Amino acid sequence: MLKKSVRFIYRRSARWLVPGPALREALRDSIQGLFSDPGNQRAIDACLDWILEAQRNSASQDGGVARHYSFIKGWSASYPETTGYIIPTVMEHARRKNCPHLYEAAKKMMDWLLSIQMPNGAFRGSHMHAEVIAPVVFDTGQILQGLAAAATTFGEPYLSAMKRTSQWLMEVQDPDGAWRHPNPFAAPGDHVWETHVAWGLLEASRVSGDASFGEAGLRNIRWAVSRQLENGWYQDCGLGNDHTSPLTHTLAYTLRGIVEGYRFSSDPALLKAAIQTADGLLSALSPEGSLPGMLNAQWKPTVSWVCLTGLSQTAICWFMLYQFTKQEKYLVAARRANQFVRRTLHLEGPSMLRGGVKGSFPVNGDYCRFQLINWACKFLIDACTMEEDMKGLTPSPSKT
Repeated sequence: MLKKSVRFIYRRSARWLVPGPALREALRDSIQGLFSDPGNQRAIDACLDWILEAQRNSASQDGGVARHYSFIKGWSASYPETTGYIIPTVMEHARRKNCPHLYEAAKKMMDWLLSIQMPNGAFRGSHMHAEVIAPVVFDTGQILQGLAAAATTFGEPYLSAMKRTSQWLMEVQDPDGAWRHPNPFAAPGDHVWETHVAWGLLEASRVSGDASFGEAGLRNIRWAVSRQLENGWYQDCGLGNDHTSPLTHTLAYTLRGIVEGYRFSSDPALLKAAIQTADGLLSALSPEGSLPGMLNAQWKPTVSWVCLTGLSQTAICWFMLYQFTKQEKYLVAARRANQFVRRTLHLEGPSMLRGGVKGSFPVNGDYCRFQLINWACKFLIDACTMEEDMKGLTPSPSKT
């Protein structure tokens, strides 16, 4: 059996002529499997340290967070989109820990983003070494979350920048609530995962008091819900041209936006829609806490690897739905999912590995192959923080 596993990994990895570190990590994942569970606080601290390491080592050296660490090529350039929504996470833990260097790191990220904001309020897509420079709705919406957090804590100039960004998103939004602004980094067509952009507008509305931002966000979320199938699945949810089996990452983006829409509006129709999608994802959860990286319209797996980002995002949504509904199935599922992702972490060894979260598990899966990615780190921190905050207030999985 061991020889068979080695041959399988070797054949699969050899297609990319991967160097030793990538091949060794793929073999480690597939043969040794998961580590022991380090628990929430140790995972949070390790992931925060990794994000700061990614900021220090970004190939573009601009104050942003490197998109990823590659087992093949090393550190990448900074990624504006994900740096944007990493900021609220770093600031939250700066507050909790009363930690000046975390505030400084978050402010450095935010000041860099202000320096690259376009005159119309939008932000470029992709990472800083990408050849194409164009305003992208999705990336702009994620950065809006960081602007809202910075405006709340620091005020100007982040408040004015947040308002300009929100106005641009409203200007390019279609009357039905969808965004169909050209995106050179995604397939053309409708994208329900832009409810995660709508969430940024909801945050901007809370911070500024401008109701029009919230109305625009809810318009998009209600449009997305109108595209939902009866079993909670979404067809217009893929990143590429194939919409038959979207990533759990984009399904969870869509779900989070709807959950946030309910949190903002208390609209029972949004809660109902969120529950339908959450229950579909729940049906695909394995006993050990993993979700397949891609799911078809029957919530069945189409790949064997796990998208760790999507798993952490889904855990967050399940925690939130537990808070809204008190249905213990969501709490149990979220804890199992968190434990699975925590057990993929390296907590010893070189600094570029400690606390980094892989795109796929095993690492040679198709999503961000052979990479530790910054947004997976952010979502695991958020998910573990939620779990830690709920300790002692809720029943344990063993009692459900």
